[in-house]
Amino acid sequence: MYLFQMILTVCSWLVLLAALIPMIKYNLHMFQLNGYKNGEHLHWIRKNSRLFRILVVDVLLALAEYLWFLFFGWNALMVLLRLIAIFYMALTAWNYDFLNKNKTKKKLVYTMRVKRLMVTEILVLALVTLLVALPTHERMGTALMLQVVLVALMPFLPVLCNWINTPVEKGVNQHFINDAVRKLRSVPDIKIIGITGSYGKTSVKFYLKTLLEAKYSVLMTPESFNTPMGVVRTIREQLRPDHEIFLCEMGARHVGDIKEICDMVHPHHGIITSIGPQHLETFYSMENIVHTKYELADALPKDGMLFLNGDCEYITDCCDAYPNRILYSATEQKQGGYYAKDIRVNELGTEFTLVTPEGEEAAFQTRLIGAHNVINIVGALAVAHQMGISLDELKIPVRRLTPVPHRLEMTHRGNVTIIDDAYNSNPVGSKAAVETLAMFDGVRILVTPGMVELGDQEDEYNRKFGTYAAACCDYVALVGQRHTRPIAEGLKSQGFDEKKIFVAEKLEDALNFAYGIKDERHKYILLENDLPDNY
Repeated sequence: MYLFQMILTVCSWLVLLAALIPMIKYNLHMFQLNGYKNGEHLHWIRKNSRLFRILVVDVLLALAEYLWFLFFGWNALMVLLRLIAIFYMALTAWNYDFLNKNKTKKKLVYTMRVKRLMVTEILVLALVTLLVALPTHERMGTALMLQVVLVALMPFLPVLCNWINTPVEKGVNQHFINDAVRKLRSVPDIKIIGITGSYGKTSVKFYLKTLLEAKYSVLMTPESFNTPMGVVRTIREQLRPDHEIFLCEMGARHVGDIKEICDMVHPHHGIITSIGPQHLETFYSMENIVHTKYELADALPKDGMLFLNGDCEYITDCCDAYPNRILYSATEQKQGGYYAKDIRVNELGTEFTLVTPEGEEAAFQTRLIGAHNVINIVGALAVAHQMGISLDELKIPVRRLTPVPHRLEMTHRGNVTIIDDAYNSNPVGSKAAVETLAMFDGVRILVTPGMVELGDQEDEYNRKFGTYAAACCDYVALVGQRHTRPIAEGLKSQGFDEKKIFVAEKLEDALNFAYGIKDERHKYILLENDLPDNY
């Protein structure tokens, strides 16, 4: 029996070691997607039903093994429990390995921080394992229980190791921040324009760069590099002495995030593109979102210009406290600001007339589709005009504007046009996207997993999204049955034909449905939102 015990114990440790590799990788990946924030990662674990089931089963199995061994020692049932434990650990390892290889769209990036976390995790696991690795009879029960409990607690390991690494990470980050600040000061004449908003900030940033390059050398934070360390990386790697303007996108998930970036770069001017319900799971209230976005306004110098979206009530309700404000609008003139009129939108592009605060007018054309793009272009035009570029000089750059990747970006494939709006995940943008889809003459198909990070109101916003989609789409393919149930309810409440609603668990299946619809007309497939891997 003792030899059999040893064989089972050795097999258990071998299976556990094989399981640890994919588990470490997957949980580090999720921790990276959760912004290396302990609180957000713990919140993600609480919401993840799969991890919760693994945790419950593992703890019960470990407790059963420990109690049985404690009272009855090794016998036939103990052997059966051990074999079940080994099988379950192997199954969990396979599940994690499958998630790593086949389910992720954005792979784990092996940054230096991730590598430091991996080293700390390995050291912690080695220390814990060594405490019970030698299976004396007194330790056997504890060793068996520990093996299974380790599997259950692996999602929590990055949080523990991140806490252990906190002093090191603070020192490393501060070194990079100091270097970025020094480099930014080495270009004393550069003008820094901060850009923030619940949505629209990335689009305005891209459009503004195109417009400003008619006269200036411009640096901008690439893609969605809108965190403090993303800004630091941009400055350290891309800032040149000949840059005249730095467009700094500022993202936020918590109160104080915008202020942290402003304290580092000290913007001269600022743009607040929008304020709305986004990241409510971390902001908790609209009041916190409004306060955080206006941290940019509070950071500007007295002679700094503050450009505000006059069509957003959350913005206009608070703007009177800022005398340096310049409003822009796509509906009517607000407080003497810039506005667009005579807006004409079709599937080939958009035309409108811009009116300045001084009453000067100019007609503009763009290939961008969707009326909601007008407000972002007007905002970029207002900034560029105030930076000394005439309206005539801006006409050609506006014609050259292209969609920001994954934001109503169109690609044509024979009889099918894909409208990629995968980066759009807010109530306002999603409504505008389906309204844009409604402009096209053909079979209009919506493919979406819905919206996330909207807190307690998430189901209600998704339900409203379904009501909007019902009036704009011919078919709807929902990705994920549980999460998209409110969208289906919204569709059905408007009398949408249930036979034209398809529910899939994978995006590939939803796309196959869309491509397989039998209709000779041209198909327009809108890909609305693409949930991150941690969802």
